[in-house]
Amino acid sequence: MKKRLFGSFLTLMTLVSSIALAEGKDTLIIAQAAEAKTMDPVASNDVPSHRVFLNIYDTLIQRDKDGKLVPALADSWEQVDPLTLKVNLKKGIKFHNGNDFKANDVIFSLTRAKEAPALMSFFGDIDKIVALDDYTIQITTKQPFGPLVNYLAHKGASILDEETVTAAGQDYAQHPVGTGPYEFVSWRSGDRITLKANPNYFGGKPLTENVIFRVITEGTNRTIALETKEVDIAYEIDPIDLQFVKGNSDLVLMEQPAININYLGFNTKKAPFDKEEVRQAIAYAIDVPSIIQAVFLGSATSSNSPVAPGVPGYNPNAKEYKQNIEKAKELLAKAGFPNGFKAKISLNDTGVRKNIAVILQDQLKQIGIDLEVEIIEWGAYLDKLARGEQDMFLLGWSSSPDCDSALYALFHSKHHGSGGNRTYYTNSRVDELLDLARASTNQEERNKYYGEIQDIIQEELPMFVLVNPFDNAGMQKNIKGFYLDLESEHRLLNVSKE
Repeated sequence: MKKRLFGSFLTLMTLVSSIALAEGKDTLIIAQAAEAKTMDPVASNDVPSHRVFLNIYDTLIQRDKDGKLVPALADSWEQVDPLTLKVNLKKGIKFHNGNDFKANDVIFSLTRAKEAPALMSFFGDIDKIVALDDYTIQITTKQPFGPLVNYLAHKGASILDEETVTAAGQDYAQHPVGTGPYEFVSWRSGDRITLKANPNYFGGKPLTENVIFRVITEGTNRTIALETKEVDIAYEIDPIDLQFVKGNSDLVLMEQPAININYLGFNTKKAPFDKEEVRQAIAYAIDVPSIIQAVFLGSATSSNSPVAPGVPGYNPNAKEYKQNIEKAKELLAKAGFPNGFKAKISLNDTGVRKNIAVILQDQLKQIGIDLEVEIIEWGAYLDKLARGEQDMFLLGWSSSPDCDSALYALFHSKHHGSGGNRTYYTNSRVDELLDLARASTNQEERNKYYGEIQDIIQEELPMFVLVNPFDNAGMQKNIKGFYLDLESEHRLLNVSKE
């Protein structure tokens, strides 16, 4: 590590000049690998944005430390009938600008969410939302909708001040206003987002006065910034640095199995990836255990499904692919490519994905596939995927503890592009099963549908799930109250520095 520090001296000097030292107890500095894409909760569905949303806004319902759904802006809720959910709202809550939180803000916010392309898979089944009075709303769905309460805890369902959004128009994302524990201060693009404590927060004043979310894309630099105490918390410690962080007496490493996935996606509307045999051949050419050891240093598990183990509905018997070069060559020949072909794999600039891409380059050579690696800035990368311009790509997906969130957006044909289905996969039976599963409130029945979906996906393989990675974050040992939640995000209300 010392040699690495010396070798990174110039990089470190750049960090020192641009990163405020973690000064005193009043400021919490958090580093993450990618920049938030927006401050408008309906404009994007990505984890770096969610980590900030979570502290500016509140949802009606949220998850506690153990993943249990608990009231937030909602005081209580009741399923009146299979199509109708009644929600009683808390009274006396104000937005950061002093405006009262009322039912009209909920109707406005959830209507925006259900009309947003990035969130359609979560809220598109809502038919109408009406106010019974200033503090009671009623949500009616087009059909019985099993995951509704779960999705009201999604960051896309954050509640906004109708007056502020309407007045700001297209500029709203630069001046967000919520009811959350922190208020927006500023956003220096490519560098930092600064928040300050909301002294009137209904859940109590935050324990730390200021929060700064820093963008440090290079994993080694995040670890250096943590080691030199320039940041207090760093998400996504690179596997190569895990043992160093564990062994540093001034630092604490938090690590846990995640319910998210890292996957290799195929653009199924683009030749030659429109052929099932080509996709299967590539999967058979990949040695996943070597990726787990070389890239994740053991901090991940292989997978046979887009659904993580532990999520209700996970199918342990779905098809699993293990490296078989001869089988891969046979499938390529059957698809009409006995000598392989040239292709491009796209990814954003993270150490893990770059390392995976290098390994895939080497392994796919064994079956004649010449792979060019294309590295793109995060926002531009998401835009490219949304336009469907990719061949193959590396991405992740973070779900909630409901199979619908792991499958519907990724595979339903009405969510091609920014809605989540970036493989542009279409299968009418999968669409039917996904719709049946979300229309049911019987978990056993839903699990049956989800089991069949996973069998189909693993056979047709629009994406090859490489691993279920472990979530991690490194932090200074004087940080108290921070934990990793199921979705690798955290509300900072009760986080402090000693």
